[in-house]
Amino acid sequence: MRYPSYLNLYESGELRERVEKAKEMLLSCRVCPHNCEVNRLENELGYCKTGRYAVVSSYFPHRGEEFPIRGYRGSGTIFFSYCNMRCVYCQNYEISHFGEGREAKPEELADMMLELQDMGCHNINLVSPSHVVPQILEALLIAVEKGLRIPLVYNTSSFDSLESLKLLDGIVDIYLADLKYLSREFGRKYSKVKDYPKHAKEAIREFYRQVRNLKTDERGIAVSGLIVRHLVLPNDISTTKEVMDFLRSIDPELAVNVMDQYFPFYRAKEYPELARRVSREEYERALEKAHGLTLIND
Repeated sequence: MRYPSYLNLYESGELRERVEKAKEMLLSCRVCPHNCEVNRLENELGYCKTGRYAVVSSYFPHRGEEFPIRGYRGSGTIFFSYCNMRCVYCQNYEISHFGEGREAKPEELADMMLELQDMGCHNINLVSPSHVVPQILEALLIAVEKGLRIPLVYNTSSFDSLESLKLLDGIVDIYLADLKYLSREFGRKYSKVKDYPKHAKEAIREFYRQVRNLKTDERGIAVSGLIVRHLVLPNDISTTKEVMDFLRSIDPELAVNVMDQYFPFYRAKEYPELARRVSREEYERALEKAHGLTLIND
């Protein structure tokens, strides 16, 4: 077996086949759970406002991620514009809601990956990738042919399509997944999507099936596995107990980052229950609910 795992699929020819299957999903779009059924190959726009090509806001070596992801030389982060969620407290709303960025054709996206590798980044960190899986795979094939050899991090809200995720099996080595809340009401009210808990739970089970628990090298840098992020929200809107019980049911040693950096960005102050920071007591109670899981909090 070659590492990263996508090299095996490239050498067998399977990677090229996955690219073609993914592009077919754009004809009547079913790339994410919205299933908009627009023809994105003809630049028709659905919920994510993204047509034939991905829109990229920025790319750079990110040194603010968890240590297993950022390591010593940074994580090669590519921020995709737009998103398939509309969180009212989004800290990157200029990118995720308003689409700040520029269109990137597959060759350009591949060149970004290679440039980040040349900078010494430990991995390619794909942020908000759920609506552009076909475009990512198309670019990956080009990048591999030009010498890409570092693992992919799929950095997602977990509002993902199982059909898309199955195309990533054996391609993505590291999943960095948010689990925001396990309440349909909160998913609709605060993230403007239907059935967030259902789709997020299915996605996280699939991430775990593909890559299992976090594995690191001798330096502590991730080589494969799943890390779940959980942002603590005020007034227990994050349903932390339910989230942690669910994660324990998958694997009691699952790697989890319980995050305390919530701030009422964007439209959050329109919702009184979201209009403040999380208290120290709220965060400590959240940590208690994560008892037994493998905490990664840096």
